[in-house]
Amino acid sequence: MTFNIVVLPGDGIGPEVTDEAVRVLEWFAQHRAIPLHLERRLFGSAAWTAEGSTMPDATWEAILAADALLFGATGSLDQTHIPPEERRKGSLLRIRKGLDVFANLRPVKAQPALAEASPFKARTVAGADLIFVRELTAGVYFGTPRGVETQADGTRRGVNTHSYTEAEIARAARFAFELARTRRGHVTSVDKANVMEAGRLWRDVVSEVHAAGYTDVTLEHMLADNCALQLGRAPTRFDVIVTDNLFGDLLSDCAGAINGSLGMLPSAALSAPDADGRRRALYEPVHGSAPDIAGKGIANPLGAILSAAMLLRWTAKAPAEADRLEKAVEAALASGARTADIAMPGEAVLSTRAMADAVISALEANAG
Repeated sequence: MTFNIVVLPGDGIGPEVTDEAVRVLEWFAQHRAIPLHLERRLFGSAAWTAEGSTMPDATWEAILAADALLFGATGSLDQTHIPPEERRKGSLLRIRKGLDVFANLRPVKAQPALAEASPFKARTVAGADLIFVRELTAGVYFGTPRGVETQADGTRRGVNTHSYTEAEIARAARFAFELARTRRGHVTSVDKANVMEAGRLWRDVVSEVHAAGYTDVTLEHMLADNCALQLGRAPTRFDVIVTDNLFGDLLSDCAGAINGSLGMLPSAALSAPDADGRRRALYEPVHGSAPDIAGKGIANPLGAILSAAMLLRWTAKAPAEADRLEKAVEAALASGARTADIAMPGEAVLSTRAMADAVISALEANAG
């Protein structure tokens, strides 16, 4: 079976980091016989400039037919020249909803070589190894009504609706419990049940799913503000964190401080499996488009490269090769390879390409 991967580099630093992730995947196709077919497509501002659409119809058809997407970043300094309907057509939210990739996995594992890059004490983050299951296709980012309206007195009012159904919560919870069974058997469910009705429903449904079939997994509930505190105070207490779309977005970024940079964080967004056990998937680094450094060749590609490792694990069904790539990243960091975002004063700084070279060198050194 050949896995068809659509590559959407996107905006800002997206093309730079995605190029390096593609190089790494091509190494696995060539040296480890992973059957990957990579098809590059324009997306976002680049697609608008070249083709007059942020999401050409042929690209959308390719996305729907693909086994997985490898995505770079979205957003640029100025998209006001693009009509609003075109911005929505080419939005990442549309892709997530269209593919129904409801389970967003965001792993955070402390890298010993980056202990000094973290703002936290080394003893606080040492051994931290946690993963977020962020519900990705509902909540405040998708709820209606939404928009900005002008009131009778001429002032403006912004509206976003935070909405969850029982079914949307339950499937995220089941995914988290199943994942915890492959790890350390502990799930922390995060909400704001003290002040939000949807948060109370979240807590109730997660508890019901747990009682119905996952009592072998330990479940604790935690308020989102406390979770933010504990991620900085005691991140090693967490194994699997399951939470809604908004809190998952914010809290996983907070956890990026464990390694000192969002440039280190990968993600995978997965659908429910089909009858053959295959899931639609979207892989992307957690960081944004960073337009202030775009085109300078200094962005950290490790979030994109580690997203490629998640692709090997979840789509290519090659966990040993995913482990191989993750270990190569660790080896490159241990050898002193640093991009500007994770370098300490006085340390040599590598370009985006050179950092990926260090990872590929580590792969080749352990090719057997």
